[in-house]
This record gives sequence, C-alpha cells and structure tokens, in this order.
Amino acid sequence: MTGRRRLTTRPLRTTAVSAVCVAVSAALLAGCDGLPGARGDSGDPITVMTWAPEGTRATNMPGMPAMAAAFARWVNARGGIHGRDLKVITCNERNESVTASRCARRAVEEGVVAVVGSYSQHGRAMMSPLEASGTPFIGGYGLTDEELSSPLSYPVNGGQAALLAGNGRQLAGVCKRVALVRPDTISGDQLPGLLDAGLAAAGRPPATDLRAPEDATDYERTSTEALKAAGTDGGGCVTAALGERTDTFFDSFRRQPEAGAKVRIASVLGSVKQSLVDSTGGAKSPLEGAFATGWYPAADDRRWTSMREVIDRHAFGDNRVDPADPGVQTTWVAYTALRSVLMALDADDISAHSVRTALDRGHRVGTGGLTPPLSWRYQDLLAVPDYPRIVNANVTYQVVRDGRLVAVREGFTDVTRTLEHRRKHP
Repeated sequence: MTGRRRLTTRPLRTTAVSAVCVAVSAALLAGCDGLPGARGDSGDPITVMTWAPEGTRATNMPGMPAMAAAFARWVNARGGIHGRDLKVITCNERNESVTASRCARRAVEEGVVAVVGSYSQHGRAMMSPLEASGTPFIGGYGLTDEELSSPLSYPVNGGQAALLAGNGRQLAGVCKRVALVRPDTISGDQLPGLLDAGLAAAGRPPATDLRAPEDATDYERTSTEALKAAGTDGGGCVTAALGERTDTFFDSFRRQPEAGAKVRIASVLGSVKQSLVDSTGGAKSPLEGAFATGWYPAADDRRWTSMREVIDRHAFGDNRVDPADPGVQTTWVAYTALRSVLMALDADDISAHSVRTALDRGHRVGTGGLTPPLSWRYQDLLAVPDYPRIVNANVTYQVVRDGRLVAVREGFTDVTRTLEHRRKHP
C-alpha cells in the first residue's frame, strides 16, 4: 500500500429513498430507526446514517447515534439544509461483522448521501457495500485500516493509529518499560506496532504486548502479567486500550500488590474518559495521575461550547450524549463536516455522488479549532503508507489531575512522522 494513491470513484447505485425505516426483515433491520426532522414541508429530506454498537458485552457507543439525532434536530430547527430537513437513520452495529454489513447495505438501500460519525471494528464488512455503491463514509471513529485507507472514507482524525502512536510518544518521556493491554481481536493486533513506533521515537524499547478478551469480567491474570512486565522499581508504565472494559482491567490491576504506588498507568481517550474517572472516585479515583492521549482539545476547552449548547437544547436530557466522550465529539466533528459540504452544494444536486465529488475536489471544512482545517484532496493526504486517507494526525496529551482530564500542554502534537516509521507487529 502506498502513501499517495489516486482516489478512485465507483459507480453509484441508484436506489429509492424511503421516508421511514421499513421492515424488510427483522434480521436486516436489527437496531435501525428513522429519525426524521421536525419539519417536513420543505421537500424531500436529506438522508444520512450513523451506526454504532449498543447493548453488547464489549465496547458500546450509544452516544454517537444520539449525538447525530441531536445534531439533526438543531439543523432542522435552523431551517435545515437549503430548506430541506436532515434525516438521520441509526443502526445498532452490535459489534458483529454480519450486522455491520447489514447496516451498510441498509444505508445503500435507503439512498443515504453519506454514512457519518460511526463506530465499528469490522472495516471490511462495513466498507465493501459503501464502496460498491459509491457512498461516502465521513468521520468514522477510526478503529480499522479500511477507514484510513478506503478512497470512499473521509476521516476527521488519525483514528486509533494516531492515538496509539501518540500514547507511545507521551509515555516515552516518563517510562523505562511499558506493558500494553489490548483486545485479542483483529483491530487490536494493530496496536502494539503503533505504540512501539511512539516509544522508538524517544529510544525506548518495544512494549510488552498483552492480549486480553474484550468482554471479560475480571482481568486478574492479565493484571499480574502487566505488573511483572512493568516492574516495581518505579520506572514502569501500564497502558490499556480495552474500550469499555478498560475500567474493569484497572479495577483488577489496582488490587495487585505494589501496583498503585510503583507503576504509572495510561490509556487513550475512549478507553478512559471523564465519566469513568467520576464513577471511580473523582479526585480519589485510582485513575488519578493517569496519562491519556486524545484527538481533540480537553472536554473543558471553550472550543466545545457550540456542541454543548446543541446538546443542552436538542438532546432533550438524553444521558447517552456525554460531551466529554470522544465518540460524541467525533460525531460532532463529522456532522460539522457534513453540514459544511451540504451547504456548499446546489440545493437541487445533493447526492452521495455530489458529496463525494465535492470532498475529492477539495472542499475545506473548518471545525472551530477542534481540528486543523480539513480537506481530502490528493495533495492533502499525509504520506503514511499504511493509512493513506489520513489528513489529520494531530493528538493531544491529557492527564487526570484532581479528578479531571485536563490538557498537559497547549496545542496539538503531530504524529505523522511516527506513523510513517511504525514497525509492523508480527
């Protein structure tokens, strides 16, 4: 795979846009709901889809479709897109490849102009139907290689790749040894090489790679292995990237003798978030002092003011929408990009094809400083061989201090060069 490749287009399959999520079959529609705008008198709605897993034993991201719905309500309350409502269809991806593929095929059948701000571990299953139909995928969470390599994907951040590379660089300054606890999954297999690239940038040795089930209820054995790998001389660190199960791991780890006083802990945003710190004791949380790497400014940054106002006014108290959750934040940034390109199009020519064409030709998206200005022209793509669709490889460094996730320093850190030189993990 080369770092610079020409974008390709694929034929757009013409499909009828349904006004509601009709029951084709129970299996096909598992978790799929239509969320039409409040107004319906200004022409056909512009339909998009957001999917994410909900109610599973592994990582769940219910805040992403909930944020999408709130964003649509806000847009429609302000007159819609050229007078047309924005309609969001949601789909429960269930952390299953078959269901991820069904959600993608459903999006194609509904004639969506884009899939926006979604989460899935199953890149090939979800991207194949979108590529076959020419449906763009805007601002996914970035767990899979396909999200950062498919010519139909328009990522707003550097995905898990940037987070792990950044986390390695963050830990390299304070850790003699690092143990990485990560899911025993295909997407998890990518993480050690990325973390090691960040460590290598500061001359540190590779991390000890510890695979763990992503749906375990106890991680005592893994915690013992992590403590052994990190050592108890005060120079070791343990970083965990287990999604929702990260708190379960750290709960097991803190019960290990000498773990709390002798080992620094770390993670990436998404695996550690403010709600987890709050639920585990705030300033007295065992996560106090933990390092974290994120894509965006800290949750208390003023640049999130507009998102918080939309949540306050249009989420209707939905407790799934946590403004400090990186999934919710990514959905906000992704829908900001979508709205920007839709408003730039001719009102009578809004389709998957016109959205994709505008993005490929260099439509520039401003996100109010939450990311650099985004554009996906050929010349804007970073020269990262394994992730040729990345246009933003910036990360932020945060730490849990007095029970709050706060910025370690101002501004972003660009990990492009780290990604360029990452080592393949066997």
